[in-house]
Amino acid sequence: MLDKIVIANRGEIALRILRACREVGIKTVAAYSTADRSQKHVLLADETVCIGPPQSADSYLNMPAIISAAEVTDAVAIHPGYGFLSENADFAERVENSGFIFIGPRPETIRLMGDKVSAIRAMREAGVPTVPGSDGALGEDSDDHLRMAREIGYPVIIKAAGGGGGRGMRVVHSEATLLSAITVTRSEALAAFGNEAVYMEKYLERPRHIEFQVLADGQGLAVHLGERDCSMQRRHQKVIEEAPAPGITEEQRATVGGRCVEACLEIGYRGAGTFEFLYQDGEFFFIEMNTRVQVEHPITEMITGIDIVRAQLEIAAGLPLPYRQEDISLRGHAMECRINAEDAKTFMPCPGPIGQWHAPGGPGIRVDSHIYSGYEVPPYYDSMIGKLIAHGDSREAAIARMRTALAETVIEGIRTNIPLHLEIFSHAAFRAGGTDIHYLEKRLGL
Repeated sequence: MLDKIVIANRGEIALRILRACREVGIKTVAAYSTADRSQKHVLLADETVCIGPPQSADSYLNMPAIISAAEVTDAVAIHPGYGFLSENADFAERVENSGFIFIGPRPETIRLMGDKVSAIRAMREAGVPTVPGSDGALGEDSDDHLRMAREIGYPVIIKAAGGGGGRGMRVVHSEATLLSAITVTRSEALAAFGNEAVYMEKYLERPRHIEFQVLADGQGLAVHLGERDCSMQRRHQKVIEEAPAPGITEEQRATVGGRCVEACLEIGYRGAGTFEFLYQDGEFFFIEMNTRVQVEHPITEMITGIDIVRAQLEIAAGLPLPYRQEDISLRGHAMECRINAEDAKTFMPCPGPIGQWHAPGGPGIRVDSHIYSGYEVPPYYDSMIGKLIAHGDSREAAIARMRTALAETVIEGIRTNIPLHLEIFSHAAFRAGGTDIHYLEKRLGL
């Protein structure tokens, strides 16, 4: 196993990685910004290195500083967590060229899957179902764009090849606005991602967002751990996730999951990853692959019993997967609520000191959070301060446990989105399962 690693992240995922390391005897180095010197993982790590001021560009996105942290502490590997540099192929390459292990896929794989056009092409070649579209970046021929949109059928969506997180996309409902939409999306893509390439896809009007978790050791073995439903979203940001996805059959799971595994083997994937799909009218359509651990990985851990972060560490150490697909079974149902420091109605971030923090408990409840009484939520980063996970023998049991856990949770001093979660869990449509990605925004009147 790895001797010592640098945790190049913050918040709950940094603490999650630290705990996984401790279980297997790996020493940890917390690379932190000056705003995070009181973070729980920084206080618990074996060693700490300050990598810069609060601004992400000068700390958590500062490649030389992070690599230097590994050098001065004699670490052997760097775990990027999620967000920040976790899907940056240049960072992975610089880490490996500096003689360290990047705990994630190979740089060329991150680069392949980070460009949506090349990712879709690779998945299509591997037999993974994709959304009808341009089969590559759009050129400069306006007549070709108009013809293509007619063949695909309106509405269509223009997407940035280098985009993500709901940015760099524009829905087009008629021919009259198509060409201007392409021009504007290109400009936005260049400004946001440094890549003006865009592509066209059929816009599915009422899809669900379903993703498959995979693990691959890069040595010829790969498995999928079932699927998650992440359809409860606001502005393309996930709010609640659950596993398995309501209404997905064993046959569908085996078929689509099997294709994801085959794709992993075909592209030589290494580590944890997620294949994201839109699902409508019984069909799956690949949209992108996330080449990192996901925020919502705990619900998959709850229903499979597999520690995904530990698996990342073992794969990075060169160990083969210790299980085959036939060893993977799904038990019960799990849900995750993302707890954010934000106003439940206006969604404005609400940083500040936490006066009192009381975590819920009871059977099937898991809390992944770095906060504590007296902790001050900084204004510089994402507003998520934790995740509340509930597991039960059935979906109904998981919902009942989650509602109890949400009602028990006490976070004083700042506003959070817990009232929104409680409201969602009272909705008949949510309790029935299978809501599409537009449900929450329509319900909120956004």
